[in-house]
Amino acid sequence: MDHAEAAKNNYIIGYTCAQSVVLAFSDVTGLDREKALLITSSFGAGMGMLREVCGAVNGMMMVMGLLYGYTDPLQIIEKSEHYARVQQIAELFRNENGSMICREILGLAEDGSYLPDVRDGEYHKRRPCAEICASAARIIDRYMEDDPYYNTEKQKGENYELRTSALQHKGLHAEGYGGLD
Repeated sequence: MDHAEAAKNNYIIGYTCAQSVVLAFSDVTGLDREKALLITSSFGAGMGMLREVCGAVNGMMMVMGLLYGYTDPLQIIEKSEHYARVQQIAELFRNENGSMICREILGLAEDGSYLPDVRDGEYHKRRPCAEICASAARIIDRYMEDDPYYNTEKQKGENYELRTSALQHKGLHAEGYGGLD
């Protein structure tokens, strides 16, 4: 099963949109099922039914962090590169789905409810959430296809010259920027 199909099926069986996307990519992130479900459980329905940033987008960003993220706060170039990736996939999601905001995607008003809807056949007919989860997964897959060296030391090594050049272009020097010296 591909990631888009897995994300869609995860949503249909009852996981939140964030859980559905992150769980679908556990084969490439290495995140175990229980941790994936726990860490994403607060992000469904636009963050705990707040209807803000779509849970599928939150899940998509978590997957991107696991695959491309940084761990050293002094790695300014890696942080910048990661934020550029995040903005790129956010824009792809917005273009494909019209918005990144849950209530806008669903055409809902803020209601302050914290009670999730019952997911029956009617729910899935009126809500695009399963397809939104599939969309988020396809965006990540397309990104990974375009970047065959994702999350590898080889990629980091090959990009050393590019990162150093980018720093110099900004009037900065590599020394002191998390090991670029």
